[in-house]
Amino acid sequence: MTVYVRALETAVPPTLLIQHEARDVFAAQPGLTRLGSRLVTTCFDSAAIDTRYTAVRELTLDSDAEDPQFFDPQTGLLRSPSTKARNNLFVEEATKLFIEAADAAVSKCDGIDRLDITHLVTVSCTGFFNPGPDYKIVRALGLNPAVQRYHLGFMGCYAAFPALRAAKSFCEADPTAVVLVVCAELCSLHVRTSNDPDTIMGSALFADGAAAAVVTARNDLPNPPLLQLDHFETVLTPVGEDSMAWNIGDEGFEMVLGNYVPHIIDEHIVGALEPLLARDPSLRELPYRDITHWAIHPGGRSILDKVQSRLDLTDEQLLPARETLRNYGNMSSATVLFVLKHILILPLREGDERICSMAFGPGLTVETGLFTKVAQPADEPDAVAGEAEPSLA
Repeated sequence: MTVYVRALETAVPPTLLIQHEARDVFAAQPGLTRLGSRLVTTCFDSAAIDTRYTAVRELTLDSDAEDPQFFDPQTGLLRSPSTKARNNLFVEEATKLFIEAADAAVSKCDGIDRLDITHLVTVSCTGFFNPGPDYKIVRALGLNPAVQRYHLGFMGCYAAFPALRAAKSFCEADPTAVVLVVCAELCSLHVRTSNDPDTIMGSALFADGAAAAVVTARNDLPNPPLLQLDHFETVLTPVGEDSMAWNIGDEGFEMVLGNYVPHIIDEHIVGALEPLLARDPSLRELPYRDITHWAIHPGGRSILDKVQSRLDLTDEQLLPARETLRNYGNMSSATVLFVLKHILILPLREGDERICSMAFGPGLTVETGLFTKVAQPADEPDAVAGEAEPSLA
């Protein structure tokens, strides 16, 4: 049975962060040591990021908040609100992004009524509340109140893959299923001033954004699908449990992002790809650069550099990931969907095109996916899709 992504849409909050302006604010904080100040400058300047978006409206030099909790532009001081205060803002602002991305994706699906959606999968690791984002989306979009709802929480940057894999399984079990997947992350809620290298790196990299996809095996729809979901695999590297983590502290969530992570990925990326590419005989012996597209989660510039070098990929193949990082930063689970959308809007060269995708997260976990960017319309709309084998083009 062939399962497709029929729509993929993204959303970001309205407040734009200019990287060099954010760098200057963080570097000027009074508690920094000389080494801490140098680390701020180095991390921000080497991140290969120009702009990011934040749901924290106070994080701008022209903020006029009467009682700022995060940043006071009059004094230039970053504040340190409690985890509760940060999560309260998540409840308010993440709800908006979840709904915006979900509404955009469903609205792009001609032939799909909102009451046709049978499953809803939401994803986030940057805050909690209940009734949660799944409930809020059902109410805001007018979905069937009996829709099956699932939330994947606190998994980290790779969580879009388990969400898409679950959607694929739902559709394979029920050919009439329509699954709405929505990832939304407010990473900037948890930035803070610190001399800790991991905290500084997180402040230089992370941002806010959301993405939503409509997944179904139905082919009775008027428009062709965007993406064919072929295979997924998960690999845990033998080392790295202490090198990447996401913990809850008293003043926000705390990122552990050791500088050894790029080296772990460099050492284990080939092995992590083996089970995925083994699923398709046409790809087993193919040089990596002969796979047309690579949708790599841009966890950071050095991670992309290691992946490109180890797999001998071209600059063009890394462009979607690098441009996403440059324009949006690292938005945790939503980021790889931004990369996929970048690839989807590129003009097709000839026929269907394969996409190899991957993301990394705590553990160290490597999630991989093999997709096909669809060039031709789906089969004639006279029956529910179900029997065609995935294209190997």
